[in-house]
Amino acid sequence: MADFKAHVFIAAAASSGAALVAANVQLIDGADAPWLIFLGIVGGMLPDIDASNSKPVKLLFNVLALLGVSGVWMAFKDSYVQQQLLLGVVATYLGIRYGLFFLFNSFTEHRGVFHSLLAAAFFACLMTCISFYFLEWDILHAWLNGSFIAIGFIVHLLLDELYSVDLSNTRIKKSFGTALKLFSYKNIPASVLMTICTITLYWLAPSPAPFLKVWQAAHWNQYLTQAKLCQ
Repeated sequence: MADFKAHVFIAAAASSGAALVAANVQLIDGADAPWLIFLGIVGGMLPDIDASNSKPVKLLFNVLALLGVSGVWMAFKDSYVQQQLLLGVVATYLGIRYGLFFLFNSFTEHRGVFHSLLAAAFFACLMTCISFYFLEWDILHAWLNGSFIAIGFIVHLLLDELYSVDLSNTRIKKSFGTALKLFSYKNIPASVLMTICTITLYWLAPSPAPFLKVWQAAHWNQYLTQAKLCQ
């Protein structure tokens, strides 16, 4: 399995390449590229959130805890005295960072349902919904955000599978096939639950029609012709 630095570097490289192509075909503006590359890197770390001691999962629950603290503070700052509010903030942070973290680890296993193409679709739809409803991005950019999360996610799975092949000894390791799969074959209930969540998120997400329209109108033929001339 590739280490954390390798995943970040390869996800950054793949996302940069995808952003460069998208800018060349006028699918995005150059100013959008840094943000989309960042999302690609985030996507490249997401599959390892089911590893209890991994950096991505610790970072994820730290961010969730801070978001929870911010939400509690904004919701109740005018309703409680400072001491009560501080107690609520501390309880929220500890509950998410350690309580929810413990429950998450109890119900997940490494290279389980989060190491699958189903999970890539889940996080892509989730990011699209977050971008559209909470960050108030337009439909095109909301789906672009979700797409780059998926790009980084899939690159992570491909890299893990590549590391499952020992080219020097020309053999395939036992871990081969556990990283890149459609869903978790060993944990069907988890796969069913994630499928339901993914379908629900897709149903809640804005119609991808504007995104597909811009995609079809992009200058793909011109870009491919230029690429051939450069070879």
